Amino acid sequence: MPNLLAGESMVLPPIRRHWIVFVKDLRWPVVLVLALFIVVDGVLSSVISGDVRVLITLVGILVLCVAGYSVWFNWKTASLTVTDQRVILEEGVLLRTSKVIPLDRVQDVSTKQTLFGQLLDYGSIEIDTAGAIPNELFSYAAHPELLRDQVFMLSEQLRRGL
Repeated sequence: MPNLLAGESMVLPPIRRHWIVFVKDLRWPVVLVLALFIVVDGVLSSVISGDVRVLITLVGILVLCVAGYSVWFNWKTASLTVTDQRVILEEGVLLRTSKVIPLDRVQDVSTKQTLFGQLLDYGSIEIDTAGAIPNELFSYAAHPELLRDQVFMLSEQLRRGL
């Protein structure tokens, strides 16, 4: 959770990436470990002793656990927070990045969703900003249209002085 400025309040709870990130990021480790299991326990079962097969299986399970924890931790640390004054994007574990966009600099907020994203309610959010601040993209955001509408409404309120 980001540190808030004095007098600042959160408008929405932090938005995390959608659970589909787990599936996407874990697909290759799962496929590789399953292929290893098929080769070791099926094709090479008569060549490799039972103790070695058990050891290889345990190493494969350990690899899946480490990959799963890594994916979960990356998911847990990536968030987009909307306050009444700014939008805060935070990502990373070892290399932590935090980007702050003042709401009065927001010019446009757009979403992009695939058909699959529309069905599962996730997509990318791009925040276009004025001045030297580059546009920011937050991919695989849950409920992207809700977020887009909220940021747009808040930035319009700030421009009008409401």
